[in-house]
Order: sequence, then C-alpha cells, then structure tokens
Amino acid sequence: MRKFLLLSALASLAVSLHAAQKVTITGNDTMQFDTKEFTVETGGKVELEFKNIGKLPKIAMGHNLVILKKGISSLKFGQKIMGMGASATNPLPEASMDDVLAATKLLGPGEVDKITFTAPEPGDYQFVCTFPGHFAMMRGIMVVK
Repeated sequence: MRKFLLLSALASLAVSLHAAQKVTITGNDTMQFDTKEFTVETGGKVELEFKNIGKLPKIAMGHNLVILKKGISSLKFGQKIMGMGASATNPLPEASMDDVLAATKLLGPGEVDKITFTAPEPGDYQFVCTFPGHFAMMRGIMVVK
C-alpha cells in the first residue's frame, strides 16, 4: 500500500511539473492589454488565451496578440509591418513571420483565440497588437525564466 501511495504521489508530481502554464490576456477599445507582463518557465508548454473585450467592430478596432522573437522591438516591428502594407484585414503580413514566436488571430468584439507554444530560452520577449497603429500602445513583455 505504501508503495502504491508513493508511486501515486510521484505520478501526480510529474504531471504537475509538465502541466501547461496558462495565461489569459484581454484587449479593449482603449487599445490596452490588461496584462503588461507575464512570466513563464523555459521549455514549458504555454497556453495563452486572448480575448477582445471591446465593443467596436473588428474592421475599426480588431486586436491580436503577437509574441516576437527575442531581441525584436515591438515598436520597430510595428513600423516594419506598416511598411509591408499591414492593414485592418491583414495585420500580420506573411513576410514578417520570421520575427514572430507565436500569434493569435485578429479578433473582433467578444471573440477569443487560444494558442499553445513552448516557452523559448530565458529572456524578455515583447508582445504587441499589430492592428494598424495599435503597436504604439498595445505592448508588453513575456519574461521567460
């Protein structure tokens, strides 16, 4: 019986150590993420849920959440994609994906998207909304430890 309890405890510990790190972030009509920084463990599975809690139509105030690769500035990235022709219907041009670690879809009011990825090496990773012009205000940091 003791052996069974010990094995059960070890199995539970192993499952909890490999459980996904869950993060929920919202975006609103004042072009703000409710979370400016979050921390995850390197090598761990991350489940990120993004919700657009705004009321304005997607074509006017759509939001996405794009996590950039290490060392990529959200401000410079925003300027870069505007130069690539980013628009309200194509806020993340395919040619920009080399700088992207993970990204949600563009969401309208009340919509939700979930993405799953593996946390990269330790460091700071900027995240941003790439709807035209939003990159100036809708930014944050994912800290990987």
